[in-house]
Amino acid sequence: MSKAVVYGIPNCDTVKRARAWLAAQGQTVEFFDFKRQGVPAAELALWIAEFGWERVLNRQGTTWRKLEAAAQAAAQSAEGATALALAQPSVIRRPILAKNGQSILGFDAPSWSRLLGS
Repeated sequence: MSKAVVYGIPNCDTVKRARAWLAAQGQTVEFFDFKRQGVPAAELALWIAEFGWERVLNRQGTTWRKLEAAAQAAAQSAEGATALALAQPSVIRRPILAKNGQSILGFDAPSWSRLLGS
């Protein structure tokens, strides 16, 4: 059984909530910090294929809103979204939980419980 990994940014409120929930459940997971470790291109490609670039990009977030219109326009495809996410990890919807080849985009306690088997 593979180890669970949470991808995100440590100062994100939703990531903080998710990590606190994991601790309360007694779950030990690896944390992958987009800011320190970069965005893993292979995983990003899988997330975009599974969820669609429209869901992977957080277009309601501060990072997206601060982008120039040209940068937002350039991200209106899987290729453009990938380039933007690799350059600006804060634009990725988070957290992402991955285990055993499955991923969940965003924090949802019931879904996370099922994937983690708790």
